[in-house]
Amino acid sequence: MYKATSPEEYINQVPEERQVALSKLRALILENLPEGFEEQMSYGMIGYVVAHSIYPSGYHCNTDQPLPFINIASQKSFIAIYHMGIYASPELMVWFKEEWKKRNLGKLDMGKSCIRLKKPEQIPFDLIGELVRKMSVEEWIQIYESSVKK
Repeated sequence: MYKATSPEEYINQVPEERQVALSKLRALILENLPEGFEEQMSYGMIGYVVAHSIYPSGYHCNTDQPLPFINIASQKSFIAIYHMGIYASPELMVWFKEEWKKRNLGKLDMGKSCIRLKKPEQIPFDLIGELVRKMSVEEWIQIYESSVKK
């Protein structure tokens, strides 16, 4: 885990061979992120969340934290995209897996909400951009409340 207080600081701390890919991924997410989500450091990663001003209840695991949506991180042997919506929405999961396959991107390395990208030069930025656009804040809150928050 990196000790960073901003996304820029985080990217500057990751291995040099991942900095360009993480910067591009961050820019892509910011460009495609639906209105209402905010970027911040979240759980030691770059995060995109529903702020308390929109969803005062916060995250059920820790209500002091805003509701997480997407995180990106440099892990030991891969770049990770944690997309909570893909985990909570079976329809979105099916769409993503079908799109991955249609684009001949090889074997998808994924677990629950984590998409593991082992080769920065093979990140499907166009598909990730589409994935980020797929769910509004309102849709995420509705899915979260009906399927994740118990």
